[in-house]
Amino acid sequence: MISIVRDHVSIATLRDLAETGFGDLVKAVIDVRLGLMAIGGELHADEETLLLDEGSNQADLWGINLYPMEFQTSGWLEFDSMINVRPRQGNRTRSVEDPAIRERIVEIVGRLVR
Repeated sequence: MISIVRDHVSIATLRDLAETGFGDLVKAVIDVRLGLMAIGGELHADEETLLLDEGSNQADLWGINLYPMEFQTSGWLEFDSMINVRPRQGNRTRSVEDPAIRERIVEIVGRLVR
């Protein structure tokens, strides 16, 4: 089940999601304008759709992967999703190429995950 994290989510919850889903990762979509995150989807596109239905703008949504077992290490957050391929916004890869957007994503995830 996909949920929108507006306040916070525990690392234990993310570990449970990883274990019942992909084993080691949780897919997430971050709204860099609203400062929230959708988690729990099988595809980033599913989480993106929910956020769009809730009023987010597509240009503000970026897909990432979280590796809860690596929390507080450099490998815990990965910028990799098909929804990130946006030539019109200057992002031509699955990563997030703009350093300012990457920094905003790290800040939001850091605030939401406890």
